[in-house]
Amino acid sequence: MVVLVVTDKSRQDKSREHYNGPTSPASPLAQFPPLPPASSPSRAPEFYGFVAWAVTYLLFVLYFLWAILPDDWIIWLGVSWYPNREWALLVPAWTIVTVLLTYFTYFSMAIRGTPAFSELSAFTDSRAQYSDSSVPNPYLAYAPPNAVPEAYDIPIGLVNRVLYDTNNRPR
Repeated sequence: MVVLVVTDKSRQDKSREHYNGPTSPASPLAQFPPLPPASSPSRAPEFYGFVAWAVTYLLFVLYFLWAILPDDWIIWLGVSWYPNREWALLVPAWTIVTVLLTYFTYFSMAIRGTPAFSELSAFTDSRAQYSDSSVPNPYLAYAPPNAVPEAYDIPIGLVNRVLYDTNNRPR
């Protein structure tokens, strides 16, 4: 499938004249077509990834052969010393226990760090953004009429009033 994009060069030049960053009151929408990503001059990450993949598979095959082959075959291959076979079970078992304990530790730390429902910090924090209706929003002049408005935090008092105030409810 081939997609051909035709652009008006004069319109594109005019839009670049007023471009003040990714989003600004003069240009609230992102540029289209997007700028091409910066190219990586080095192919080293690809090489390192391939080497890591190959070494991982080689080590797994060696581990599997060490765990499965009889002692006579390993000695015939020229290996005179190798660890006891009980480590073939102990290392994976310890790894699984370590991973499970890590998950349990992070889960416990998250529960310990969660404030109680009776504390105000459970509902708001220092980064809460409340709408200031006295100041007009400069982006609204450039936004299409069906645009989604900016997201703001709703004060907990207003939420409680709407949800639980029985005096103002229609009957």
